[in-house]
Amino acid sequence: MRNHTITTFILLGLTDDPQLKVVIFIFLFLTYMLSITGNLAIISLTFLDASLKTAMYFFLQNFSFLEISFTTACIPRYLYSLSTGDKSITYNSCAIQIFFTDLFGVTEFFLLATMSYDRYIAICKPLHYVTIMNTRVCRRLILCCWTAALLVILPPFSLVLNLEFCNSNVIDHFVCDAEPILTISCTETWLIEQMVIICAVLTFIMTLICVVLSYVYIIITILQFPSAQQRKRAFSTCSSHMIVVSITYGSCIFIYVKPAAKDSVSINKGVTVLVTSISPMLNPFIYTLRNKQVKQAFKDSVKRIALFVNK
Repeated sequence: MRNHTITTFILLGLTDDPQLKVVIFIFLFLTYMLSITGNLAIISLTFLDASLKTAMYFFLQNFSFLEISFTTACIPRYLYSLSTGDKSITYNSCAIQIFFTDLFGVTEFFLLATMSYDRYIAICKPLHYVTIMNTRVCRRLILCCWTAALLVILPPFSLVLNLEFCNSNVIDHFVCDAEPILTISCTETWLIEQMVIICAVLTFIMTLICVVLSYVYIIITILQFPSAQQRKRAFSTCSSHMIVVSITYGSCIFIYVKPAAKDSVSINKGVTVLVTSISPMLNPFIYTLRNKQVKQAFKDSVKRIALFVNK
């Protein structure tokens, strides 16, 4: 970021209370390790188990990779700060953190919309599912998610890199984020703020429309099934994704729809903790606990490992 006098930022973190810092460190460390373990387990299962070689689990594999990447871009740096007391972060490190957290976060929204489309094809056009959602199409859809995310974040990010900082280098957050960075800049930020809002709203609305339309068609189709057993089975295939979508979009709404200006910083921090640590930890459990196929694949893998160890 363009400045010759200020070379580092100071991240204030979540609290200055030493005892509370210990609690936060233990909590974030445990949730981070559970998140990494759970998402790596899902990635491993989808690679190793033949029954999980479908489009649905291919997207789930990529979603788990994004969750690992997103939480790793945020949490380890703050854990280091909590353990050492070093709150400083360089310009380059801050810019890199903003870029990757935004990239992974926006890509997740596009991927969730893609996963909704996958569920729509599976429920509404089951006879054509394998043909429509073939390997080539799935890979192209993943590429489109990453490309769309890059196109969304690059314009505002390129403007953020040109910000100047004259008086303050203190960021009231535990991660580098666009909003607190804009607050302390002495450059006119109106254009960047409007661009950030437009990009965020467009991403949110476009992907939400895709999700809502997919599930409207899914629900209409399921209600037309003749037997209650068929309806229950169809709903169960979508329930995990619906829960994850609700958590992700609900968190985003809380970040951008604030009840009062004086509470916005603390609410933003709290929701960021939810998005960067708790949500990535919960998602593997949501998908495994509500998915018989994944649970069976996990049991089979455990049995194979046990047999290998016994030999």
